[in-house]
Amino acid sequence: MGMSLAGRTAFRRAADAAGPGVDLFLVDGLPVKGLGSGFMYFVKGDSSSLCIAAASILAKVTRDRIMIRAEAEYPGYGFAVNKGYGTPDHMEALARLGPSPIHRMSFSPLRDNPQMRFDL
Repeated sequence: MGMSLAGRTAFRRAADAAGPGVDLFLVDGLPVKGLGSGFMYFVKGDSSSLCIAAASILAKVTRDRIMIRAEAEYPGYGFAVNKGYGTPDHMEALARLGPSPIHRMSFSPLRDNPQMRFDL
């Protein structure tokens, strides 16, 4: 899907799920094209908004829990430790094991390196 479309899709889904009673969404980052009004953007928003800082903590804790579960389902990639970031150990595991079903194929080392995609 790509990061830009994924971001727009996620924001739109969140806004739709919040329902009509919400007037304004605070977004940590640069403006996202195609969302229209009702969104206020803050670069480094977690340092200027307590709401954004709290949401950032919740998002990171949720991501960490997802990655710990991913480690149990797809051992060998170090998801519980690297949380899916392209650390040297994670890149070595990708080269050795190939991508798992949860790896994002648009990640440039996978997208640009066909020999890393041998298990798909």
